Amino acid sequence: MRLATIATIAFPSAVTMVAADTAPGPSMIESPCVKICTLDARSGLCLGCGRTIDEIARWTAMGAAERSRVTGELPSRLATGRRAETACATG
Repeated sequence: MRLATIATIAFPSAVTMVAADTAPGPSMIESPCVKICTLDARSGLCLGCGRTIDEIARWTAMGAAERSRVTGELPSRLATGRRAETACATG
C-alpha cells in the first residue's frame, strides 16, 4: 500500500498525517445508518435504520458479534414499525 502525505504538523519529524491511496481497509466499521435519523418516541427506534439510541451511541464500541446481532434484527424491527405506522394511519 502506498501512502501519500497530507500534512505535516508542528514538528516535521514527529507528527505526519497520511492517507492511503486505496479504498478504506478492514478497520472501517460498517454502519446500517441510512441518514434518516429520526427516533420514534413510542418504539425508541430510529425510523431510518431501526437501531435504538443506545445502539447508535455504542455502535463503534460494540464488538463485531454484537453489531452483527443487531444488524440481523433490523429488518424485522423496521417491518414491525411500518406495520404499526400503517395501523395508526388507518385507525
